[in-house]
Amino acid sequence: MVDQKSGIWRGQLGRGEDAVACGTMAFEVTDVDQVQQGLREHDYLADQGLATTIFLALKLGRPLLLEGEAGVGKTEVAKVLSRWSGGDLIRLQCYEGLDAAQAVYEWDYSRQLLHLRAAEATGVAATEAVTELEDELYTEKFLVKRPLLQAISSTADQPPILLIDEVDRADDEFEAFLLEVLSDFTITVPELGTFQADRPPIVIITSNRTRDVHDALKRRSLYHWVEHPDFEREVQIVQLRAPGVPAHLTRQVAAATEAFRGLGLYKPPGVAETIDWAQALALLGTEKLTADTVDATLGTVLKYREDQDRVRNEGLENLAASAVLRGS
Repeated sequence: MVDQKSGIWRGQLGRGEDAVACGTMAFEVTDVDQVQQGLREHDYLADQGLATTIFLALKLGRPLLLEGEAGVGKTEVAKVLSRWSGGDLIRLQCYEGLDAAQAVYEWDYSRQLLHLRAAEATGVAATEAVTELEDELYTEKFLVKRPLLQAISSTADQPPILLIDEVDRADDEFEAFLLEVLSDFTITVPELGTFQADRPPIVIITSNRTRDVHDALKRRSLYHWVEHPDFEREVQIVQLRAPGVPAHLTRQVAAATEAFRGLGLYKPPGVAETIDWAQALALLGTEKLTADTVDATLGTVLKYREDQDRVRNEGLENLAASAVLRGS
């Protein structure tokens, strides 16, 4: 329903006074410990800093910008929040050349054309005024909602989780447009009017820092740099995500991965690679890391030939022995 005075979509698509009065979040958190516990129950181990930033973003209703190297678990934060809160996960994957048609909305031209042909075939086109027929083409029935509009027009019981992934890959122009959308969570479709969120989505923005994100977007968001986990926390993560891997092997793998990250590799392994490597070694029946087992499975954890060569040149015997000692 459209408010004739304001032109804003109300009821199903708008923000009513009751929705504002009851707050922006049906999903409530009370303290940082609850956030840490809730994430852990959904297989994500967050340190105190990350849990605190997530708590503040949820309570303040602000977007959360997570930066860090690939593989440290930035995207996983949004997935876990979706599972925990019960809100739909709506993902916008950014890339160079991304525009409003892919991010916000577009019209389904093929369905509009079929509608016109059906009107002609049934004789409706001959009896209806041209303007009436044109108006029928620009209704929600023919509107294809892309991630940003899906998140803003959601009518689900819980606010959706809007994941804007790898925003650093998008163009500067799209980033400026994104800032405008996130400022008041409204989107205008000229043919229909303005869509305004009943309850703003929970917004998680990630960046691998291939370029600097503009200061304006950082000011709009809460910010956290996500580090690779330390040794003990990575052990806990692997045990949580891959419980079938023996504990002693998990510690050895975490120690070896920690050593890899200290070699200045082109693409240091992330937590996901650590988990994959541990599972691969367990499937092979490995009891203890050796130079041969590391060499045979190196492609599971290091995905660039140059990085593999660098590790081999460092000496796999010493690396394996150090990992076994560190993990004991």
